Amino acid sequence: MLRVTVLGCGTSSGVPVPGCDCTVCTSGDPRNARTRSGVWLRLAPEANEVEDGGSVLIDTPTDLRTQALREGVRRVDAVLYTHAHADHVFGFDELRTFGFRRRAPIPCYGPADVLDAIATTFAYAFTPPQQRGGGTPQVVLRPIDDATTLTLFGHEIMPIPAWHGKLPVFGYRIGPFAYMTDCNRIDPPSLARLAGVEVLILDALRYDPHPTHYSVAQAIEVAQRIGPRRTYLTHLNHDIDYRRPAVALPNDVEFSYDGLQLDFP
Repeated sequence: MLRVTVLGCGTSSGVPVPGCDCTVCTSGDPRNARTRSGVWLRLAPEANEVEDGGSVLIDTPTDLRTQALREGVRRVDAVLYTHAHADHVFGFDELRTFGFRRRAPIPCYGPADVLDAIATTFAYAFTPPQQRGGGTPQVVLRPIDDATTLTLFGHEIMPIPAWHGKLPVFGYRIGPFAYMTDCNRIDPPSLARLAGVEVLILDALRYDPHPTHYSVAQAIEVAQRIGPRRTYLTHLNHDIDYRRPAVALPNDVEFSYDGLQLDFP
């Protein structure tokens, strides 16, 4: 069993953007309120219910505390990191609480350079503190590369290399589902790894082209090449009104929203 919950589908500023009075930022539609991007995976061996399995995050977004309270995330058993940009890692300190509950370090997986950046940015968690205070996140950093296939709670997890401008990043595939945030190029070997995926969550920052993110039109074209049954666009900025797409979306493509839940029996 696999359950995917979108914790956040917004870009680095979130939506509403502070100080902005555009129609999306002032919208009353909750689907236009977007916290920073990340997902929550609940994994269980095939015969079990997801509530009995593992709880895994992809990234620790800036808004992780709010997201965890909203969606009822009670524990975290592992984290998969895509890259080290602030909006994807700055919720790292929220792992403190989950470490207390788990009573064991939380394994954090990702490319070696990403984990090195996390260790530098959050050095207080990896050096002996002069004063412990409220504690520090208890984690163990486990580097992986594009040849690694993880097995967590009965599910194989495959890294999918991609490009975020000139920055190499990871997406992840778990069986019929793949998550590809913050990218504007997926090379043929990675497209091959995505063959047969049923549901894809894919970066689509805005309608206009961008140097490091897919636009909506580009994401639709990539999704058509991959051929999933359903594609949800993520990392959306405040140009995108969930209620009124500026371009016609194919029937198998839609904008994601915070709290979107996908089940794979």
